[in-house]
Amino acid sequence: MKPRWGVIDAASIAEAREMIGVGLRRDRMQWVECATRDAIRQFCLGVGETNPLWGRGFAPPSFLYAVDATIVAPKLAGVQWIYAGTKWRWFDRIRVNDQFDTSARLTRVDEKTGRRFGTWVLQTGEVNYHRADGTLLGLAEGRVARTPRRETNSEKNKEKAAKVAPGAPAELTSHYNSIALGSSRRGAQVRRWESVAPGDPVAPVHRKLHLVDIYRWYMGAQGALHYGGAHGDAIRYRHRHDDYEINTTTGAKDAAARGHFSAKVGKDVGMGGAYDVGPHRISWIIAMLTDWMGDDGFLAELEVDVLRPNLVDDTTYFSGEVIRTWQADQAFASVSIRGLNQHGALTTSGTATIALESALGPVCLPLVSTPPTR
Repeated sequence: MKPRWGVIDAASIAEAREMIGVGLRRDRMQWVECATRDAIRQFCLGVGETNPLWGRGFAPPSFLYAVDATIVAPKLAGVQWIYAGTKWRWFDRIRVNDQFDTSARLTRVDEKTGRRFGTWVLQTGEVNYHRADGTLLGLAEGRVARTPRRETNSEKNKEKAAKVAPGAPAELTSHYNSIALGSSRRGAQVRRWESVAPGDPVAPVHRKLHLVDIYRWYMGAQGALHYGGAHGDAIRYRHRHDDYEINTTTGAKDAAARGHFSAKVGKDVGMGGAYDVGPHRISWIIAMLTDWMGDDGFLAELEVDVLRPNLVDDTTYFSGEVIRTWQADQAFASVSIRGLNQHGALTTSGTATIALESALGPVCLPLVSTPPTR
């Protein structure tokens, strides 16, 4: 039986599982192929990354989202994509004029159930990032939740909103007051491993999401390619593929990304309003970590779970804490990460592994191909 458009059922899940292990085309998931200074500058403007190191020889670790978006979610036609998180492993710095070759495959399709969406699916995929000379630069495990599109009940939404206290809790505003991304940047001042201990805070930052921030992300990091491109390219794409959303006003096939820009569509798909792009939020976390570690540190691993939508006009309060330090061939620190919204709800969580200069010497790159022991 052919799977139905926009429906999660046994047939559509089985069809998706047939794609496990199959090499996938990535032309629609790739915004840049080379880390030119212009590409790095445009990406940093899109993210809100102001570290002067980027473009002065290097690109931020998050730049790989522009090389491949880490969305590996084939089949399940017409079913909503919701980015659920990334597990990153970097082996070397991204240098200006690095050229990239990527490959991707679906690794898991897990059927889930919950009160919010009923039956939904979590698709996990692996993306390999190689330089043009064949050296492995990074690995990403991207997770995408596939949820049924549905109309939300406005009265339930009003009732839910009434239960949420307006404004940020006092402990958040006092702790994060006037702390903005980049304000506590370490820069060229070396953060040595010997000066770091479990319990040390990673300087907290806060970011308020504006609608224009989402537009900036699309302009700098991914464009419209994920959803078929623009103009005639988009029309032809939606004619060939069942990847679109029906505009409830006009009945036309429209971009599946409309929920990021329209509060009404965001509510229709169960997100509560216009909402952020998961890799954008994770890029904010990467900026927080690279600011803290300084120019001589190296972000080796990062795993982030996107737990709740970040709606337009929400403020996210990010913080981290060192949870472990150790030495192997190099010196490492593990950091726990969390993000709270203005209501105090946990929206984001994760862990990172950072290599730091120590008595063993400066960070030596590339790292070995096996992950450091946490």
